[in-house]
Amino acid sequence: MIFPRVIRWARLPGKAVAVAKGSQSLRAFATSRGVLASTPTRSTVIQLLDNIGSKREVEQYLKYFTSVDSQQFAVIKVGGAIITQEMPQLVSALAFLYHVGLYPIVLHGTGPQINQLLENEGVEPEYIDGIRVTDSNTMKVVRQCFLEQNLRLVDALEKMGVRARPITGGVFGAEYLDKSKYKLVGNINKVNRGPIDASIEAGCLPVLTALAETPDGQILNVNADVAASELSRVIEPLKIVYLSEKGGLHDGAGKRISVINLDEEFDHLMQQPWVKYGTKLKIKQINDLLTYLPRSSSVAIISTNDLQRELFTDGGAGTLIRRGHKLDTYSSMADFKSLDRVRAALESDSDLAAQGMSVSQYLRSLEGRSIKAYADELVDVLAIVDTSAQPSKVEKFVASKSGWLNNVTENVWTALRNDFPSLQWVVDEQDENCAFFFSKADGSFSHNGKVLFWYGVPTAEVPDLIQAFIPARQTASSSAPVRAGARAFSTARVVRDSTNPEPPLSTGTNFEKARVALIGARGYTGQALIEMINHHPFLELAHISSRELEGQKLEGYTKKVVHYENLRPEQVQKLAEQGKVDVWVMALPNGVCKPFVDAVEAGRSGHRQIIIDLSADYRFDDSNKWVYGLPELGARAQLAQADFISNPGCYATAAQLAIAPLLEYISENERPTVFGVSGYSGAGTKPSPKNDVNNLRDNLIPYSLTDHIHEREVSRQLSRRINFTPHVAQWFQGISHTINIPLAEKLTSRDIRNLYQDRYAGEKLITVTGEPPLVRDISGHHGVVIGGFGVNAAQDRVVIVATIDNLLKGAATQCLQNINLAMGYGEYEGIPIDPLIRG
Repeated sequence: MIFPRVIRWARLPGKAVAVAKGSQSLRAFATSRGVLASTPTRSTVIQLLDNIGSKREVEQYLKYFTSVDSQQFAVIKVGGAIITQEMPQLVSALAFLYHVGLYPIVLHGTGPQINQLLENEGVEPEYIDGIRVTDSNTMKVVRQCFLEQNLRLVDALEKMGVRARPITGGVFGAEYLDKSKYKLVGNINKVNRGPIDASIEAGCLPVLTALAETPDGQILNVNADVAASELSRVIEPLKIVYLSEKGGLHDGAGKRISVINLDEEFDHLMQQPWVKYGTKLKIKQINDLLTYLPRSSSVAIISTNDLQRELFTDGGAGTLIRRGHKLDTYSSMADFKSLDRVRAALESDSDLAAQGMSVSQYLRSLEGRSIKAYADELVDVLAIVDTSAQPSKVEKFVASKSGWLNNVTENVWTALRNDFPSLQWVVDEQDENCAFFFSKADGSFSHNGKVLFWYGVPTAEVPDLIQAFIPARQTASSSAPVRAGARAFSTARVVRDSTNPEPPLSTGTNFEKARVALIGARGYTGQALIEMINHHPFLELAHISSRELEGQKLEGYTKKVVHYENLRPEQVQKLAEQGKVDVWVMALPNGVCKPFVDAVEAGRSGHRQIIIDLSADYRFDDSNKWVYGLPELGARAQLAQADFISNPGCYATAAQLAIAPLLEYISENERPTVFGVSGYSGAGTKPSPKNDVNNLRDNLIPYSLTDHIHEREVSRQLSRRINFTPHVAQWFQGISHTINIPLAEKLTSRDIRNLYQDRYAGEKLITVTGEPPLVRDISGHHGVVIGGFGVNAAQDRVVIVATIDNLLKGAATQCLQNINLAMGYGEYEGIPIDPLIRG
């Protein structure tokens, strides 16, 4: 199994994309399990699907979770405060899981309710070492409260169409923890899973209380967290979830911790001054729990509202705690604990065989060299860095399937980032893990089947880096194409002078600086936009939000030091209220940006703040508030006044531009047919079969054969129904459309080409050519090329070819055009007008 397809258990095996509304495949999935039978059930599931993530993500997680016994899916511990304060959200989340055939084991506490009842009866709660002293009077209240809250939760689930079974005893056996000190408090020594198995086999969610019994039948009170841990040791679930009103663990500065890798961080965490009392106890308990569970198990501490995001998206939510893998570093091969394991790792390296070098020869060649090596104990991942190179160079990076699955690769790259402020590495263009390496780089350059990656390298030094990458004998004479990657080494504007007489770019009326906030910056589009903003004369990044990269410095951005944040809607609203942002760019998956848009709208007052949404969420807006941002099709005047802009899709942009000039010549009762093929960057950075290079090798993958969202988008914008079938191919970026258009009257190829040249005269990002354009020529460039214009003998059909870079004019470049127009800058400020696409 290769990396892009591998579901890394950091957040399960995979990550998320937004779920399409009314997803047919997900409905089919649920229907196959006998759900979605009633209208309330259907509306509940579809409502939740619309707010989780992408279709691929949810389906991938469902497949993974249903690959084990139902009992092993998840243990969810619910705090008593959640039942009191967040019952609707809790029940809705659990109902979703049930209605897609998943059976979490729910165990709840009832601490706040017990305190309230004791207070009503005039009893002062007593604690020793954080444990409630439970005498017989207190136990009476505890038992009553547990039964009431359990029944309340079960009733609420039943009203949502969920079959739930109250299990208030018979699961936990215990002995007295210390009868003289704590009285009726238990220490669990036995877990009977029989009632749980019977509940699930009957199709019911088991809802447990944290009460235990001695062999002679005495009921004992036990801590709900401890009960959840003991239950998990027996069940060995994939996920252990602690629902918390705080939404996770927080460090000494009050910042929520995203991920904890215990093998690497536990000792360090225990020494931190803010790790004390309940936090220290919880981390120790989780460490004890995960030590003996399968490495695929993990603990999540999250809020109720984030339960679906944690389970079904790659980004997750709250605090994820996993064992991870402890890393060691070495300054020579002699320092390795097991050279046999190093040898085994290197034997899988295809580059050594290609160089005609044995593992033994390579290891010996490292003697006396300045290197630094990284590996986990089992050497599932091995990285060797040549520290004498400028910048330092990763010359070997090999990882086993286990290394990818258990996220050791991420740990290694975190270590590399910490130790090396700048780094370079070379990867085969067909490497099955290419998407991973793109995600780690600030820039890339492709040549002769190899890709040079780098981060932290000053822009002025990049040309020398590339020059060293290309052999000297090829730089002058090789006819092989040299292509800049998605993060090409230069986005500087072409200088116009006597040798390059093209007229200057259009100018605007505004010369004031503007602050940009980018929400969702980890993907390829976000990185491309950041690079262009870095070269824009008037724009600067004020905030950049990415949950996974929170706290890390944004590398490659030279205007100022910027760190990734994890902005939530409430923080966005506060920034909007303070007027600290001029342009908000929502680079989020479909279906998840509405809370952020609502937050900006709620917060902004007198200060104008523009919102640009790169997802499909507002492309079908009927309120006339959102302007569809395709400047070349007559939207410029509207965009100049717009505060809300919906950025077109990549496929949709090229298809519309290629069809629009012929609209009045299309047969009334026939539809244009678009055969679209995209590089795998269009599938995003989240692992899937569509960005799995090995799966794509010598292959072409069709998907969404009907009703693709871009089919609907183009049909809506052109007011003309089209047919569209997308495919993904083995190149990285760039789209090619072959478009068949039926004609209502006879036209020659020259007639049609003239129509297009007249329509797009003066458009700096559209080139019309007589030849069918090639996708390799558009990759890395900022426009659209339209050509071919093949007319059949009957002159009633024309075939047109259009190419576009899906990351640039298909997304980031178009976004920048829209920003420029809305802000009153020159439309092409910050956008390289590359002469290679000028025809």
